[in-house]
Formats: sequence, C-alpha cells, structure tokens
Amino acid sequence: MIAGSYPNSRPRRLRQNEWTRDMVRENSLTVKDLIWPLFVQEGNNASVDIPSMPNVKRWTIDLIVEQAAKAYELGIPAIAIFPQTPAELKSDEGYEGVNPENLICRTVRAIKSQVPEIGVICDVALDPYTNHGQDGLIKDGYVDNDLTLEALVNQAHVQVSAGCDILAPSDMMDGRVAAIREMLEEKGMPNIHIMSYAAKYASAFFGPFRDAVGSSNSLKGGKETYQMDPANTDEAMREVIMDIDEGADSIIVKPGMPYLDIIERVTKELNFPTFAYQVSGEYSMIQAAAANGWLDLEKSMMESLMAFKRAGASGIWTYFAPEVAKKLNG
Repeated sequence: MIAGSYPNSRPRRLRQNEWTRDMVRENSLTVKDLIWPLFVQEGNNASVDIPSMPNVKRWTIDLIVEQAAKAYELGIPAIAIFPQTPAELKSDEGYEGVNPENLICRTVRAIKSQVPEIGVICDVALDPYTNHGQDGLIKDGYVDNDLTLEALVNQAHVQVSAGCDILAPSDMMDGRVAAIREMLEEKGMPNIHIMSYAAKYASAFFGPFRDAVGSSNSLKGGKETYQMDPANTDEAMREVIMDIDEGADSIIVKPGMPYLDIIERVTKELNFPTFAYQVSGEYSMIQAAAANGWLDLEKSMMESLMAFKRAGASGIWTYFAPEVAKKLNG
C-alpha cells in the first residue's frame, strides 16, 4: 500500500467536498443489492404489527401481493417470504410444509400471477411447520439429519412447483443442497437457483423473527446441534465449500453484522456470490436505539448496510429494504 507523508500528503483534501467524496468512494449501495423479507399470514385484507420488529407486519396474501408490487416499483429485485403457520396445522413431522396448498405455495402463486417480474425466494426448513419449533424431524430426542432430508426435498418441490424462483434452505442439515439439487435435475428444473444458508450460526439475534413466524412459544430446546458455533470461522469455510460443491448458486451468511469477518473471508478466498442477512435482532436493535434518541435511524441504517458491501457481500437481506430503496431512489 502506498501512503505519503504530511504535509505533501493530506488525505483530507479528498474529503472536503461532497463531490470529491463521491469520486473516490470505494464501495456503493444500490437498490439492486436489496432483498426484502416479508411475513405472510392466513386471512383476508388484514395486517398485524410485530411488536418486537417496529414497522414490520405480517400480511395476508392479498396484501402481500401489494407489497410485492411495491418492491418491484422501488426496483428491489427479490422478496423472501416466510409463513406464520396456524397452530392447528403444526405437527411433529411438519407435514404442512409439504402440502402444495400451504400458505407459502398459495402466496407464491398469487405473487407470480400478479407481479411476475419480482424474484420470489422461499425458505426451505421445517421450523414454521413443526410443533417443537426445530428445523428438522426429531428421532430419539435428536434432530435427525438424514430423516429430515426427504421432507426438505418434498418441501422444495412443492415450492418450485408453485413458482418459486430461488430456494433458500436454512435448515443446516448436512447434504440438503445436494439432495435438493438432485431432485431439481430429476424433475427437469435445472435452472432453479439455490441460495443456501451455508453459514448460519446458533445466534441470539433471531428472537424477533421467531415472534414474527410464531415459533417462539413452540420452540423446545436450542439449535446448537445443527446451527454453527459462533466461535468458529474455519468451519464456516468448510460449510460454504460443501454447499458450493453440492450445487448451490449463491450462499448466505446469517446473522450479518456480528459475522462480517465471515463474509469478508468467504468473498476474498472463494470469490463466490455471498449474501448477508441483516437479521431481525440487528434490525430491532437499530430501531430501538433510534426510538430512544440514541442513534439517527436513517444514518445508522445506511451505515450498517454499507458495512456488508465493504465486507464484500453481493447483496443484503434486510427489513429496511423499502426505506433504503426510497432513499437511494431519491
């Protein structure tokens, strides 16, 4: 690295005007970097506030279609949808997840019929559908990896049959990307994109999300036997490489800000499309601090997203997406 010495070199020369700062800016954030996660619920013409996630709602299908149209108009390239499954439809085996008429499948069909241009991402995991809140099937008190794979493959199949563009397996079972990719090839769907949660940590920052999908009260036990240890980095690289080898087209690091080092390492060492998920806890912390007057909401929102770009992320899943898009669009 070249660095001059004072007074011949004065780095502040490049900072004195907005236009000079723009000229030498190393990273940029655009609307095309954004993915907007949305929550869907049963019913008609209704929305419900999520108390632990200020300004985030659950929408019925008719209203979530309107949100999809809003995203498209703002230039956001893709949305990700997550269901609040009614308690009576949850089971030990998560059967509702493989029901082709479940809430997610009906939502995908509605969105693609009315806003076909927007990319639709579906979560592949069983936790919205199990009464124990785990991402997989339990056998002898343990989340059984291989028993879960068949259910995940069936879940992925009903989602792509409904019109899903991108499958995002978040379950962290070993071998699930390979199993899903094999199914897609066999079913004549080779062009379906898999964006895997390759490095998903057993994090304390997921709490508000579980409120949003209604799994907080049903979750029995932790997820440390399949989600990653927050102390590990080399393990994340192994997970990412395995998912790439199994047929993933892009990967996600989740959470985002506490794991900027993982994003940077993956992008520098592997040069592979990598997305950051600014999770519910990150979002809610910024909102809460701003509500108390401790942070400027807009500035901290934009700064937090630029951190992901600086670390090398190809794009960002964020609940701030519509607000950020409006600001970037001027």
